[in-house]
Amino acid sequence: MRRFGVIMSIASTQPVRQNAKARRRGGFTLIESLLAMVVVGIGVLAFVDAQGAFTRSNDWSSKSATGMLLANEIREMTRTLNRHDPVTGLSTTGGWGQEGGETTILDIDDLDDLDGMTFGNGGTFEGPINSFRQVVTEINNDGSVMLDNGGDPMPLEGWMQRIIVEKVDPYNFLLVRSDTYAQPASATLPAIDADDFPLRVTVIVSYQGIDDTEAREITSVSWIVPR
Repeated sequence: MRRFGVIMSIASTQPVRQNAKARRRGGFTLIESLLAMVVVGIGVLAFVDAQGAFTRSNDWSSKSATGMLLANEIREMTRTLNRHDPVTGLSTTGGWGQEGGETTILDIDDLDDLDGMTFGNGGTFEGPINSFRQVVTEINNDGSVMLDNGGDPMPLEGWMQRIIVEKVDPYNFLLVRSDTYAQPASATLPAIDADDFPLRVTVIVSYQGIDDTEAREITSVSWIVPR
């Protein structure tokens, strides 16, 4: 009987020890908890960084598309313009740039008038402009035109179109000639009048946001207008 009682006593203590051991194994140690927090933290930081990169990429894509659109608007506007003033032309004594009395955007009637001109963001004229020489306006989320405090349409904020017009050599478009340059006749090349050279037109579109200290170039488009 004693022997049986001892066996029963020993057997009865084994489940208690096993349960206590199971309870000790059921939780996390401090190191395990810290490691889990580190892993989760790294995952959260990676997600936040990826989200920020996506936002920046999306913002740049939107600005790049807008910049290309504004550059092409200028290109479309210039398609109907003569290279030089249809009345005075371009002589060796001058004639490059805006002629007398050309004070508004509607007075522009030739390509060399546009050299050095800027539209928008404190430029020569209000802008940016479209191919019809109209100011491109800000648009609200509902599709309506954004108005300023005076009730007038607000120009597209922060954008500027800058135009460079250069006279280039007809045999080498990378060679820029002076505004009054005329090519004399030679044994191999014919004479070319000052106003009979190709022109290279470049439109540089830049943007300056509210928090930007200076404007940054978004896109640049160049093309050659032949003789």
